[in-house]
Amino acid sequence: MARGENQEAQTGNVPAASASAPKPSASAAGAGKGLEGQSVVRRLQSELMALMMGGDPGVSAFPDPEGDSMLHWVGTIAGSAGTPYEGTSYRLALAFTAEYPYKPPQVRFDTPCFHPNVDAHGNICLDILQDKWSSAYDVRTILLSIQSLLGEPNNESPLNTQAAALWANQEEFRKIVQKLYKPAA
Repeated sequence: MARGENQEAQTGNVPAASASAPKPSASAAGAGKGLEGQSVVRRLQSELMALMMGGDPGVSAFPDPEGDSMLHWVGTIAGSAGTPYEGTSYRLALAFTAEYPYKPPQVRFDTPCFHPNVDAHGNICLDILQDKWSSAYDVRTILLSIQSLLGEPNNESPLNTQAAALWANQEEFRKIVQKLYKPAA
C-alpha cells in the first residue's frame, strides 16, 4: 500500500473508487509494481547485464525501445555457420510475466522463419519454453537454444510439416529459407 493510501485508510477517508477497485493481478504487478514485479525487473536487469558482458556470438536482446516496460524485449539471433540459416538474422519478441523466472516468457519470431518448429505466426515449439522450463534458464539460455534449434530441428514435433518434410534435402531447404527470408527492418 502506498503511503498516501495507508494514511487515508487509517483516517477512514478512502475514496469511493479506491474502496471498490479490485486488487492488481499478478500480471499487473509484473509491470514493475509490487514486490513480485520488482523482483522480476531486478532479475531481468541482471540478465541484461550478463548478456551485454557475455559476448555470445550471434545472440542479443534488450528491452523493447518502443515499450515502457522491462517485461517486453526484442531479441536477435543469427543463423549459425553450416546451417541453412547461415547469413540470416532473426528478430524475436520476448514477453515476460510477473511469474518469471518460474514461468517461461512468451517468445516468437517477428522475422518470418521457415523452420519445422516455427509456425506461420512465429510461434516456436521448443521444450524449454514449455514443459521443460526451469527457473535456472535465462534470456541467454533461451536465445542460444533457439539459435541451436535452427540447425537442429525436432522433426518429431513439427509446427510446419512442409519444412519438416523438406529438412532431409538441405539444398532445397536452404533455397526456400533464402526465398522466404525477409531481414528485420
